[in-house]
Amino acid sequence: MISSMGRLGAAVLLLLGSAVAAGSAPEPGKEAWGYVSIRQDANMFWWLYYANSPTENFTALPLVMWLQGGPGASGCGFGNFKEIGPLNTDLNPRNNSWVTAASLLFVDNPVGTGYSYTTDAKAFAKDLSMIVTDMMVLLKEFFNMKPEFQNIPFYIFAESYGGKMAAGISLELIKAVQLNQIKCRFAGVALGDSWISPLDSVLSWGPYLYSISLLDDQGLAEVNSYAERVQAAIEAGDFQHATELWSVTERVVEQNTDGVNFYNIMTKQTDSNSPQIVPLMRNSQLVSLYNRHIVPLQSTSLDWLMNGPIRKKLKIIPDFVKWGGQSNEVFSNMEGDFMRPVIDIIDKLLLADVNVTVYNGQLDLIVDTLGQEMWVKKLKWPGLSPFSRLRWKPVYTPSKPSDTAAFYKQYQNFAFFWILKAGHMIPSDQGEMALKLLRMVTGQVKP
Repeated sequence: MISSMGRLGAAVLLLLGSAVAAGSAPEPGKEAWGYVSIRQDANMFWWLYYANSPTENFTALPLVMWLQGGPGASGCGFGNFKEIGPLNTDLNPRNNSWVTAASLLFVDNPVGTGYSYTTDAKAFAKDLSMIVTDMMVLLKEFFNMKPEFQNIPFYIFAESYGGKMAAGISLELIKAVQLNQIKCRFAGVALGDSWISPLDSVLSWGPYLYSISLLDDQGLAEVNSYAERVQAAIEAGDFQHATELWSVTERVVEQNTDGVNFYNIMTKQTDSNSPQIVPLMRNSQLVSLYNRHIVPLQSTSLDWLMNGPIRKKLKIIPDFVKWGGQSNEVFSNMEGDFMRPVIDIIDKLLLADVNVTVYNGQLDLIVDTLGQEMWVKKLKWPGLSPFSRLRWKPVYTPSKPSDTAAFYKQYQNFAFFWILKAGHMIPSDQGEMALKLLRMVTGQVKP
């Protein structure tokens, strides 16, 4: 384990702050980071911010682990500096940072993502099971090294493919906690715009786009026909081919919508702010998927920040490691597992009495709300029927108490939030509502 700690503050202090021992007594505004060797040739990077509330000590607030999507997108980079961390990419304080309501643990996973790295091409994760096993090693090490968090409520929040990983990790974590293998108070998982049922997402693209006048009759028929090819591949168990067909279907959507942005339908797809990356992959479909879904999360400004000032601040990143440099290998190695659903895992979590929250952006396409509702209706959880009969309730934010920011339903240990005026990256689009969501999920506030 390599680790360091510095004081969070203004941008200059952030970059020049002196390091102190990793085991020092925590104070508000503290942060820590380090590597965990999860197995031979595989090293995973984590970054912790202690909660920095103006009214509460960090011990009175929860610990939240944030998992990014992809697979191959960096939580320590994108989630941290683009969505919920204390500073933005200009190193200015972020309004509505989650660090005001929780301690934040960012992890670059799967291994090879962000600052995490492998020294052997065979060490990349190939499926969800391998990702889960790796995370158990990291969490065991983290909670042993940071015992001050062992009795603090621990939540996993995730976005996109991170939600699929979070589901699997949560299920294994409750077993590890019960066996006293990991010492923590696991309190629940929140799945944001998450890749729980890829097929339901793909099948809903056409109807969703048609309903908002982004497809005509001919476009709807074409998109649906390609979505059905994805369905046939999944039903045949050919998940690798399903991933390739998924890429083709996305291209058909773009051709029929004049380049709609899969992450926010109110904007147009563009890569003008992204670095030109042509990864070494086995086929052109994977290259297309990678450039569409990973490259934008490694924009030029973020790439410069993470490989420049932040790298200098951290002081522990090996010289041969480039932030995001192995993300294409991460993505391509998961090709065969990418389209597998995990609805059954959600059922197991609910039956194990784990608190599960689903939240989704109204303007998201890649994981549209319609598709999320479709897989929720497939749950075998006994509470589904009474949950479905509930009427949703509006949620308001302090700055605009007369405007509806979201709707939600909750029954027993399952909740669903419909976040208005937000795309795939909800904290980026609706930061105030995202912060209230965090506080609601963790029991700090009511609607």
